[in-house]
Amino acid sequence: MAYPGAQRRKLPSVGRLGLVDRYAAADLTALGWYSAYTQPHVDVLWALSRAPDADVALRTLVRLSETPGIDWQELSAALLADRGLRGRLFGVIGSSLALGDHLIAHPQSWKLLAAPEGADGAADGVITLPSADALRAMFADCIAETTDGAYVERLRVLYRDRLLVLASLDLAPTVEPLPALPFVAVGAHLADLADAALAAALQVAERNVCGADDTAAVPRLAVIAMGKSGARELNYVSDVDVIFVAEEAHAVSSRVAGELMAVAGEAFFEVDAGLRPEGRHGALVRTLESHIAYYQRWAKTWEFQALLKARPAAGDAELGRAYVDALLPMVWTACEREDFVADVQAMRRRVAQLVPAEIRDREIKLGTGGLRDVEFAVQLLQLVHGRGDESLHVASTVDALAALGAGGYIGREDAATLTASYEFLRLLEHRLQLQRLKRTHMLPPPDDDEALRWLARSAHVRPDARHDALGVLREELKAQNLRVSRLHAKLFYQPLLEAVGPAGLELAGGLTPGAAERQLAALGYDAPQNALTHLAALTNQSGRRGRVQTVLLPKLLYWLSDTPNPDAGLLAYRRLSEALAAHRWYLSTLRDSSAVAKRLMRVLGTSAYVPELLLRAPDVLLAYGDGPAGPKLLDPEPDAVARALIASAARHADPVRAIAAARSLRRHELARVASADLLGMLDVRDVCAALTSVWVAVLQASLDAIIRVNLPDGQAESAPARIAVIAMGRLGGRELGYGSDADVMFVCEANEQVAGVSDADAVRWATSIAEQVRALLGTASADPPLQVDINLRPEGRSGPPVRTLASYAAYYDQWAQPWEIQALLRAHRVAGDADLGRRFLLMVDRTRYPAGGVSVDAVREIRRVKARVDAERLPRGADPNTHTKLGRGGLADVEWTVQLLQLRHAHEVPALHNTSTLETLDAIADAGLVDEDDVDRLRQAWLTATRARNALVLVRGKPTDQLPGAGRALNAVAVAAGWPGGDGGEFLDNYLRVTRRAKVVVRKVFGD
Repeated sequence: MAYPGAQRRKLPSVGRLGLVDRYAAADLTALGWYSAYTQPHVDVLWALSRAPDADVALRTLVRLSETPGIDWQELSAALLADRGLRGRLFGVIGSSLALGDHLIAHPQSWKLLAAPEGADGAADGVITLPSADALRAMFADCIAETTDGAYVERLRVLYRDRLLVLASLDLAPTVEPLPALPFVAVGAHLADLADAALAAALQVAERNVCGADDTAAVPRLAVIAMGKSGARELNYVSDVDVIFVAEEAHAVSSRVAGELMAVAGEAFFEVDAGLRPEGRHGALVRTLESHIAYYQRWAKTWEFQALLKARPAAGDAELGRAYVDALLPMVWTACEREDFVADVQAMRRRVAQLVPAEIRDREIKLGTGGLRDVEFAVQLLQLVHGRGDESLHVASTVDALAALGAGGYIGREDAATLTASYEFLRLLEHRLQLQRLKRTHMLPPPDDDEALRWLARSAHVRPDARHDALGVLREELKAQNLRVSRLHAKLFYQPLLEAVGPAGLELAGGLTPGAAERQLAALGYDAPQNALTHLAALTNQSGRRGRVQTVLLPKLLYWLSDTPNPDAGLLAYRRLSEALAAHRWYLSTLRDSSAVAKRLMRVLGTSAYVPELLLRAPDVLLAYGDGPAGPKLLDPEPDAVARALIASAARHADPVRAIAAARSLRRHELARVASADLLGMLDVRDVCAALTSVWVAVLQASLDAIIRVNLPDGQAESAPARIAVIAMGRLGGRELGYGSDADVMFVCEANEQVAGVSDADAVRWATSIAEQVRALLGTASADPPLQVDINLRPEGRSGPPVRTLASYAAYYDQWAQPWEIQALLRAHRVAGDADLGRRFLLMVDRTRYPAGGVSVDAVREIRRVKARVDAERLPRGADPNTHTKLGRGGLADVEWTVQLLQLRHAHEVPALHNTSTLETLDAIADAGLVDEDDVDRLRQAWLTATRARNALVLVRGKPTDQLPGAGRALNAVAVAAGWPGGDGGEFLDNYLRVTRRAKVVVRKVFGD
């Protein structure tokens, strides 16, 4: 093609154009662009090279040139002459495979991208988007011009054509230096387009249902846009959320609404009415009065949050306005509802659970620091402060951010930064959806350089001095994600800190004290005035501490708000900060390690048990971080801790100081184990093993210290008696919980190396030692108690506290009661003389595992006693379904069942000679004594009840066995027990289900 006066130019090579397809040169030649040497041809080639994917753009052009019905010479000439057309067309076909296919199917649609001719007859390079009214007119004309009833196909083509035009203007700056469309303009035009499409679909639906001529039969129906469509910030590809409102509730209205959804689904997009009252289970269409009644009586918090974006979109305009006027005022009182905070926290948990961890970093909508984080934060602030400030009554996220900044609810700079981050992430979302016109929010895999490079180019990302476009995109994604995550915390809490100035609660920032209290209440604080007092005390300190706290607190408060009891957590944090004020490492560690700070907030906001320990063992905080091999909280082995505890106590001659040293190490270990447990780092078996190991070490250290002080030379060889400590109950089974006492028996034997010592002398001396151990350990302390219980000894409370080995043997041979035989099943030596302890266990084996098995009478008595325990032992007022120890399918049920099977079968199954409930259950399954599924039901019940019982102590700070009712306390127990999501109701349902199934097995074993 000749261009008068054009000079011959050197054409760029295929490689310089960025084309990698091996047929690229041939394709360019076939198009007529690689054989001419004029400046316009060079311009076209360079424009093609700037397309987000030049190879895809070239292949689409070749397909287009070969399409029947296209005048390629006309299109080629237009591209050579019109810079705007080049930018729009190459931008679209280099970004969107789906819109490229649309052009192939409808080749004349390219003319929509060509600029109109100016006064001089040449293209002026500019096209504009039609108004909302013009779009409605286009769709109405399309229906009016359709005489064969093929509405759907013609509407689909029109809708895709309008998407094509919008996308071309949006993408043109990637190719040519043309004006960029602002994000808000794109979202608003897509919403206008959706409104026009809904109006057209409604018109078709009315014709299909009511007939073309019977206008009197057409019901008054309003279509209310919700979600992004309602906020006029719609995506290229999205379900359009709607609610239908009718003047009268009858079948015709529902049929029209259903037909509208079907027509729109075929022609444009999916219409989702799931936000209607009662969701998918509710009526598709309701009257205005029915809507009002529902929202007044039954609506949940999320439904009021959704109403923030309600807007009449199509149908009867008067009815639509009446809907909005009636319901929007209810939105601004939603934060005063009793369940507002619980609903908000539940919504946050659900969002966090929607995305699998392995793809969370690629999810720009639901991932951490993603779009939903921004939208959730903005909407929550609107709900909290909107009642008293009408400037916040806006639907768009961008408009809401501007209003929040202008009103002082967030910093203006933060509002601007978050708006920029939000618009950037939405831009990426748009580009990902345009590629195939599919609904997606997933970034390409991080190692897919080609896909990420395309995304960078299509999103106007330019190279800088250090990185190409791909490198810039990667850096920007990291920065945006981090920025959104940080600002999400700062949005809520920085204004609160500014509202607690040096004079206490006087205004120093944008929030008034009243607004600050409302915001804290909405974030889960039951006593917002107290919380503000704590914040003032923490930040209004002089010097470094106050400055560091001011920097730390927004993030700490954000993490605290996601815990079951942020009020208690904030108080605990204040107490800990005041106690450690002299330790510079404390605030430095929280400032420099987000892992330590986040874990500490989770612990403080969940547990009353651990904060008290941390106040006296603060160095455990240093283990909250991660080391080379993983979390430092998991570093010490229980055996190593036990040896260190015993060695530390042994360095002190005074037993009081020795026990104090043992207590100190125990305190540290309890804080470490409980922290790791709360943070989900330890299995319940590991927790029980660690707690048992500590108790055993304390017993050994205490016994050694008391013996030393009671001997003139301090040598154990000169003691008049040898002493062994025999563990019973859960201590003997190596399955202690946080609230467990130490059930033990003391056995002694005269020391044959000391002349003249009788059994009576040995018993007197050993009894004195045992009583001193119990008294010293039982001394009141701020630490969790160390109670040594000897009530499982022969004759119970009436029997002597210490017996000789021979006395024990004589008693068990002649007088052992069935309950005593049962108790011996868990006897295990834990401290004192090892040989004496070993011989004691060999002796009691004859009683607990007799050669012919225990008598039928003994088994019968065990059953009788169990029935009596079930009937009488449960504390008054306790719920038998949720008492973790004595309740249905609880610990006692499982342990008694295991022990009954041991009594009946241990003489023939040596593997049952085991003091651990869990290990014995494995042996029962291996021996086939009980069906394997039944064994698993018992195992799961024991583990579930043990977790719950431990969690109760962690949450309340003291031993208790009764699960609380629904509410914050139950949620805290669920979190402490490691229940996914921390929902107390789900946790309780699972507990009841597991224990109910276990009880069936218990009855089966005790009844056969």
